[in-house]
Amino acid sequence: MKTKNELRQDYRQLRKQLSGEEVNELSRKISEQLSAWLESQEALNHFHLFFPIAKFNEVNTFYIQQLLGQRGKTLYTSQVNREEDRLDTLLLPSEAAFFLDEWGIPVPQESLRVASTKIQVVFVPLLAYDSSGHRLGFGKGFYDKFLSSLEQSVIKVGLSFFPAEHALPVESHDVPLDYCLTPDRIWAFGR
Repeated sequence: MKTKNELRQDYRQLRKQLSGEEVNELSRKISEQLSAWLESQEALNHFHLFFPIAKFNEVNTFYIQQLLGQRGKTLYTSQVNREEDRLDTLLLPSEAAFFLDEWGIPVPQESLRVASTKIQVVFVPLLAYDSSGHRLGFGKGFYDKFLSSLEQSVIKVGLSFFPAEHALPVESHDVPLDYCLTPDRIWAFGR
């Protein structure tokens, strides 16, 4: 089995090979998968969304923001709190304008820092995931800490352009996914 660092390099390279048009088309298809999934999830109204770092060819979640906004859902995002080495939760205004922070992460210009207690679903950035729902992030640990701080009932949904690995190396602090949305399907991990 490859190490986490080897897998990170592999998936960064796979993403690098995608054109901007491919990223947007695949992201749009992921949004369509979400739309189908939401049909059976009417009780869910509070969604936490990450926004893409364009230079890393991350899933363009602005499509998801638009879809959820049209359905009247309440949206949240995060901002890195360097002093406390964690993610702060921000309530996302419906007409948010964004600026890029020093890492290239889109951050809303106007937002309200709030508790994360109302969040029902978190869309989780990742580089890779496996058929058991384990994910491989960028290695900074921000999302594992954030997910660990939430209620157990919060649904964790990964977003990926690529199919699942058979298995990933797992550590005790890794928080698994409940679902992963790809352009072709919805993976459910049955927790």
